[in-house]
Amino acid sequence: MKHLLTIAGSDCSGGAGIQADLKTFAALGGYGMSVITAVTAQNTRGVSASQDLRPDIVAGQIEAVFEDIQVDGVKIGMVSCTETILAVSDTLKRFQPVPIVLDPVMVSKSGYNLLSPDAMDALVNRLFPIATMITPNIPEATLLTGIPIETLTDMRQAAQRLYDLGPSHVLVKGGHLADNATDVLFDGSEFRHFPGEKIQTSHTHGTGCTLSSAITTFLANASPPAEAVDRAKAYVTECIANAPGIGSGTGPLNHLFALYRKAGLTP
Repeated sequence: MKHLLTIAGSDCSGGAGIQADLKTFAALGGYGMSVITAVTAQNTRGVSASQDLRPDIVAGQIEAVFEDIQVDGVKIGMVSCTETILAVSDTLKRFQPVPIVLDPVMVSKSGYNLLSPDAMDALVNRLFPIATMITPNIPEATLLTGIPIETLTDMRQAAQRLYDLGPSHVLVKGGHLADNATDVLFDGSEFRHFPGEKIQTSHTHGTGCTLSSAITTFLANASPPAEAVDRAKAYVTECIANAPGIGSGTGPLNHLFALYRKAGLTP
């Protein structure tokens, strides 16, 4: 069993952030640990408020885990201010875990800013270079590169520009494309496409968190990056298809669908 650490914000409604990450780790056979960077007030209809934890508390959580438990993989999600980013990067550099998967969470589905505008430089300069893979969606990739993205060609161009900023691999997620959900992976020399059909549903809360956590799990279990992406995408697709239908807005996924299925339960 691999020991997997998520560094991210808390979602009180259980659909995204720390909660989605821990569910994903467990569903895929890992032991999940968490470093909370921020507490958010949110539900399926959106984020109404958030509060960052003090950087020394964030660093202290990371230290407490690494000083006692072997860490086989790290996923980084919401790190909303420069001070938090510096605390995370400085502390991780001391322990040098591999792999590190960074999901550059910037804006919630409801439009709430989850990354301070003045923290983008710190995100790029301090976390991108230590990341095994970054997993921006199309709006995030556009904000980071300035490239309007509407086609697969645009996605490849953005992936190449993001790769030049330091990560070992870039996965630009295509869920915001008009007619499909193809993701593009770039490793510095080769592009890989991961086709996917768009599932017509409103239950997609936490898909980005879930995908990056699943990729982290598969990388920690020695899957090559392209295989890790492929397996993670398949897992997320099943999570969406088996969504429990919770809430009146953008509902959460069913991370434990396989367990419920085996037990003869329905969401």
